[in-house]
Amino acid sequence: MGVIIVLAKRFDALIGPGVMLLYPLYASLRAIESPTMLDDQQWLTYWIIYSFMTIFELSVWRILVWLPFWPYLKLLFCMWLVLPMFSGAAYIYSNYVRTYVKIGMNVGGGTNYTDEQRRVLQMMSLDARKSVQDYVDRLKEKRRSIEMED
Repeated sequence: MGVIIVLAKRFDALIGPGVMLLYPLYASLRAIESPTMLDDQQWLTYWIIYSFMTIFELSVWRILVWLPFWPYLKLLFCMWLVLPMFSGAAYIYSNYVRTYVKIGMNVGGGTNYTDEQRRVLQMMSLDARKSVQDYVDRLKEKRRSIEMED
């Protein structure tokens, strides 16, 4: 019974590194190797938010030590940022960061998606986004080959 209590109290220390570091590291490596930029947005935004959170923790650690629920709130927030069903990092980017930072780059691997199309793509899983991007690229190739024949 004592082991279960210890595990429950240290749940954040057991699960946290996997959720906050290992899985995002793996997913970031996959995003780098993927041909599209759709998944890069999710993971670059995650690392930026995680960095800000770490700076915040280092700055006010004397106060956070007195808050016993802080590690659990951090774990829940990071799970929301990381898990593909939520894609919280992409949500924060599209709803908050993008409104304040406009960089002259096209989202979606060089294609010009409308805002509505971007919202739909952000609701999809990363694998589904890649499939959509591959399909669009194949259609473009097909259209080019038909135009060259004419």
